[in-house]
Amino acid sequence: MAAQALGLLREVARLEAPLEELRALHSVLQSVPLSELREQAAELHLGPLFSLLNENHREKTTLCVSILERLLQAVEPIHVARNLRVDLQRGLTHPDDSVKILTLSQVGRIVENSDAVTEILNNAELLKQVVYCIGGENLSVAKAAIKSLSRISLTQAGLEALFESNLLDDLKSVMKTNDIVRYRVYELIVEISSVSPESLNYCTTSGLVTQLLRELTGEDVLVRATCIEMVTSLAHTHHGRQYLAQEGVTDQISNIIVGADSDPFSSFYLPGFVKFFGNLAVMDSPQQTCERYPVFVEKVFEMAESQDPTMIGVAVDTVGILGSNVEGKQVLQKTGTRFERLLTRIGHQAKNASTELKIRCLDAISSLLYLPPEQQTDDLLRMTESWFSSLSRDPLELFRGISNQPFPELHCAALKVFTAIANQPWAQKLMFNSPGFVEYVMDRSVEHDKVSKDAKYELVKALANSKTIAEIFGNPNYLRLRTYLSEGPYYVKPISTTAVEGAE
Repeated sequence: MAAQALGLLREVARLEAPLEELRALHSVLQSVPLSELREQAAELHLGPLFSLLNENHREKTTLCVSILERLLQAVEPIHVARNLRVDLQRGLTHPDDSVKILTLSQVGRIVENSDAVTEILNNAELLKQVVYCIGGENLSVAKAAIKSLSRISLTQAGLEALFESNLLDDLKSVMKTNDIVRYRVYELIVEISSVSPESLNYCTTSGLVTQLLRELTGEDVLVRATCIEMVTSLAHTHHGRQYLAQEGVTDQISNIIVGADSDPFSSFYLPGFVKFFGNLAVMDSPQQTCERYPVFVEKVFEMAESQDPTMIGVAVDTVGILGSNVEGKQVLQKTGTRFERLLTRIGHQAKNASTELKIRCLDAISSLLYLPPEQQTDDLLRMTESWFSSLSRDPLELFRGISNQPFPELHCAALKVFTAIANQPWAQKLMFNSPGFVEYVMDRSVEHDKVSKDAKYELVKALANSKTIAEIFGNPNYLRLRTYLSEGPYYVKPISTTAVEGAE
């Protein structure tokens, strides 16, 4: 098969208009194992195929791209970098996006290879073309270019190539294409900055980080909304958070939230700003973040009490993030009756809101109520029990009702709430004393799809592995849980049939 493919490849190189041969080669390659092609890699002369891409013939281009995708997999990245550099450069300026994507996929292979990446770093023209691909209309082309440049910047030589040469001017030039392309460049800069303090230093020296931060705190509310997402990504790293604090950016974001009340357009950017602080609290310290930026907590409560589903959703997500660890739970507990009212509101939304917001409420409730066994002190158990009872008059029935609705996403989100509290003794007593609840847990016929069966299995596992379950549920029920656990999530009870003599 490989020999036949090589023969057709030679035919393609020899003929002037080899459409039939291209079709035949494309067909044969489908059944040639990659291992066979690798053995013949030295015989694969791909220049003629790249030349055919310049003929502006749609079918030939499509066939050549597909054939090259297959054949190039058999060629080592360093061979591609050294022997096809001119073809790669041409490919990056080709009018057909499929050719650009093919070429960028090869650039991607080269930059992932420690031996081959030097070839790219020494090819200024090729790197320039990759930069200009960020400015193309096709998002897939732009993303592939960003990924390659981000990968290049993982080395010192790569950082120098990007930021200490004419490439930086090319990057700034591409940014002027339009707003969308400018944000793509910011996305690349944030990706590079997130790698290490040294990478961040190169990016700040370039002036591009400063430009991003200027836009974040500028007057254009739509630009703010876009920029805060990128700044939040930068804040996922310790050195990024440190930089934002030192430059006063975190304080500026806090001040903008303070001034949001008098801004009729604040709904455009407020959700992103609040999410920024939510992430900050989880990454660093919930207590320190909330003490230093009290406006953040105040704004979360305000948003939760609003009538705008977008604002409620962000507030609910943020409370869920904040309460995902014990320190965050204690910060929320300190707000007293105001947080109890917020829980009642979340319980109300979990019952009455749109499906999407219901799921977000249920996820937040799961996050708030979960306590790992090693953190289950009497005080914290009393706290989660009190929070649970604040959600509604009969929270267990509320979640059972939601779990019985014919929507797998809602069903699983409600099961997740039960799973979150399943290892806490107060919750086990509630479950045991609720009529039919134990049977509901054991009943495999309720779940019909894989995701739901998995969610139910997680609930059974959380119950069965708890140290207090045998005492509270009783030994017979404990044994039934262990049996369910050992049978796995997808067990189907065999139906016994009795043979009747003379039956057909």
